[in-house]
Amino acid sequence: MTAALRTATSFAFLRALSFTNSAVFCGLLILWVAGSPEPVTFAFGLTHGLMWITLSVLCLLAIRRRTIPFWLAVLVAVIGGLGPFAGSAGFVWVKRRSALHPGSTHPDAAH
Repeated sequence: MTAALRTATSFAFLRALSFTNSAVFCGLLILWVAGSPEPVTFAFGLTHGLMWITLSVLCLLAIRRRTIPFWLAVLVAVIGGLGPFAGSAGFVWVKRRSALHPGSTHPDAAH
């Protein structure tokens, strides 16, 4: 596995990407409620969709590396398309749990 792929499937990178996707989705919701014109909401929607697809693929690869637990990848890939906040919350939960249990099976999670 290349260094770039190792970085892209690291817990820290996936967590940051998940939070970024949540921020884009939040912006999309705010723009939609505010009644923003179509090109703006389309751009945010497209960005969210492409980020979700990328995050889903990277999470599948991260399962193979044992970087993240299976349930977290399912949460990100299945629920993340409609509510990316769930995936971000899952990353927070894993991070906090690994801090409480230093012998975590996910070595990347503590960083």
